[in-house]
Amino acid sequence: MLREFRTLLPYLKKYRLNYLLGLVFLVTVDAAQLAIPQFVRRAVDDLSLGRTGEVPRLALAIVGVAAVVAAGRFLWRYFLHGAARRIEVELRDRLFDHFMVLPSSFYQKNKIGDLMARSTNDLQAIRMASSMGLVTFVDGVFMSAAILVIMTARNPRITLYTIIPLVPITVLILIFGKMVGARFKRVQELYSKLSDVVQETMTGIRVVKSFVKEEVFAARFARGNDEYRDASMGLAKIFGFFFPFIAFLSGLTTLILLWAGGGAVIENRMSPGDITALLAYLEMLIWPMIGAGFTVNMIQRGATSLKRVNEILDEKPEAADRPGTIRTVPSCRAPADGTPALEFRSLTFSYPEARDPALKNLTLRVPGGTTLGILGRIGSGKSTLLKLLPRMLEPPEGTVFLAGRDVLDYDLETLRKTFGFVPQDTFLFSDTVRANILFAAPDLSPELFDRVTSISAIDRDVKDFPAGWDTIVGEKGLTLSGGQKQRVAIARALAADPEILVFDDALSAVDTETEERILEALLARRAGRTNLIISNRVSTLRHADRIAVLDGGVLTQFGTHEELLAGEGFYSEIARLQALVRDPDGRPLHG
Repeated sequence: MLREFRTLLPYLKKYRLNYLLGLVFLVTVDAAQLAIPQFVRRAVDDLSLGRTGEVPRLALAIVGVAAVVAAGRFLWRYFLHGAARRIEVELRDRLFDHFMVLPSSFYQKNKIGDLMARSTNDLQAIRMASSMGLVTFVDGVFMSAAILVIMTARNPRITLYTIIPLVPITVLILIFGKMVGARFKRVQELYSKLSDVVQETMTGIRVVKSFVKEEVFAARFARGNDEYRDASMGLAKIFGFFFPFIAFLSGLTTLILLWAGGGAVIENRMSPGDITALLAYLEMLIWPMIGAGFTVNMIQRGATSLKRVNEILDEKPEAADRPGTIRTVPSCRAPADGTPALEFRSLTFSYPEARDPALKNLTLRVPGGTTLGILGRIGSGKSTLLKLLPRMLEPPEGTVFLAGRDVLDYDLETLRKTFGFVPQDTFLFSDTVRANILFAAPDLSPELFDRVTSISAIDRDVKDFPAGWDTIVGEKGLTLSGGQKQRVAIARALAADPEILVFDDALSAVDTETEERILEALLARRAGRTNLIISNRVSTLRHADRIAVLDGGVLTQFGTHEELLAGEGFYSEIARLQALVRDPDGRPLHG
């Protein structure tokens, strides 16, 4: 269990001064508290003998010690809780930074709700373990040891009787720790599951409503909520039994003291002040006993949560850059020496879990400043090909080249800045239309902003937005149509002025008239930019200089629109089928 706390060692070392000062003030508070019963003992003894002269002075001493206790409590909480809060913030930053460098495959295997739970609830449990867990442990050990030493020094025989209930309490604490660890892990897992249900429902709320499935998802949430409640109640029942039972056993020590100590007072073997002080010390001893349960609880919770966080931190990030990686953006805009912007050399790529390769012995050259169209059936390897370019997937060495150099030779940041991607499934941030367009180029001039919005044809819709370019689009662009989202994404990619522009079926939600306008403007003003366009529309691909047809991961056809249309194969077959689909005026919609 404790080995999970290895993650915190660098932070504990960093804030060691805070922890040291906090523990010093904590021990000072404990020592001051232990002094109060001694003043009470002397006052009771004086009063029992009819002496009152020293009582006011003893009362003032108690007030002074109480002031020290109050100041010390503030200071140890400031240092210990403050350090724990800083550790929580830094660990959350580290976790988020690690999220940023994990490969796409990680997010395919893990649900967002679970990751959010680990970034919130689990980190809170870790904070409690690194602050109150330490406090209750040190407090309990120091107070227990000091109280037992003081009581034994005053009356060893009676002390021996009164600590008999401590034996079953110790056994209970050990059992309690094991029970809490397993049940808390179950509670955290169910909280993650519940977060998944909420996140999935809120994200897909339009689909839920359109299919009238509100009751289905409400029932799913209710089941998850009930499971979480039952697990939490199971944990609460353990606490509900443990702490009252500890208090009961602790109360037995008071009963034993009154029985054994009362007789000693009657027989004048103890003074009234002594038994009063011992009662006060026994009352103080109850907290370390209960605090031991708190310590076990918080350490178990912290260890469980740290294990869940460490599972993420131990995930391997994206492949590290090679030594001496290239950190300058290469020119892919029709270089004079004829070096192709992109080149694939006998590329074969397989997913770890797949039996057959996604791409098989693919060889292809894309000259700089040209436009390549890509057509293929579902599962033909088109998206895999695009993911290999910016190393979202790691290609085999010597198979994918950018400006004549292996993509593995480039620094990841440099490599990815070279490409401007417009995916089919467009993601927009919950921000203004303007902010989404300027996402990759916040300092874009007004003239260039007007140009990219004109090329993407989103400028013609601005009059329909309530606040123009400053209209909030909602989460994932909820308030925009599919075509508007795609056109905002096109403008966003153009604003970054990439060397290579990639359209992954990015015009699928745009009508043919708008598509023509976008493509004509894009290709007329491309300034030597290299373009890759994946589409199932022949009307889109006919604008390309060359077209590659993939089937089952194999390059089956390659040529111009006219060449492929004149020959036999998948391209001409698709062109004929799409030519049959016409608009109300009798014009082909796709060909």
